[in-house]
Amino acid sequence: MVHRREVDGEALVFGVHGALWGNAMTWWDHDTGSIWSQPLGEAIAGPRTGQTVELMTSEFTTWVAWLDEHPESLALDAPAGPSSFDLTDFYIVVDFTEEARAYPVPDLRSVGVVNDVVAGVEIAVVSDPTEPDRWSVFSRRLGDSLLELEVDGGVLRDRTTGTTFDPTRGFALDGPFEGEILDQLPALTSFPGDYGTFWPDGTVWRP
Repeated sequence: MVHRREVDGEALVFGVHGALWGNAMTWWDHDTGSIWSQPLGEAIAGPRTGQTVELMTSEFTTWVAWLDEHPESLALDAPAGPSSFDLTDFYIVVDFTEEARAYPVPDLRSVGVVNDVVAGVEIAVVSDPTEPDRWSVFSRRLGDSLLELEVDGGVLRDRTTGTTFDPTRGFALDGPFEGEILDQLPALTSFPGDYGTFWPDGTVWRP
């Protein structure tokens, strides 16, 4: 997950605190020493308690796939072993403050795309049909139109207009909306057992 590190117009410098809260990483800010929860993006102890940083859109993908689309990219080359985590162990979480909903990855993969409404926002939660470890969350509003998306081979298709979309970038490939782009929305992953800790009033989507 990626957060904007600006609070009240001030860019904060964060470090890893080391301790876990709710089985998840915590940070500390160098300015006040306040402790922050990574999943919530919120200060949970110290002078900044209750302040938050904005969750931004980001992408989980392979380096090979990223380079194919962004060949000029640079990356931090830090020694590390393979991760022991598997995406099927996670929920995809959409949190719009007023309402949060989790989408179990195995269930999402089984349907390909979920057309849903969270906190009044019409969204599509998408599992990339060509790369199962890639996922995205898009707004289903395109101008005055509300899309109903489904997986059609390796693309997304709007059931009403037949427009097809790239499942990762949200670009309209052909059809009436060709050239338009779906707005990508922020989301994050959480272990199922920790979801209730951070979002006690959140719901879980089931097929």
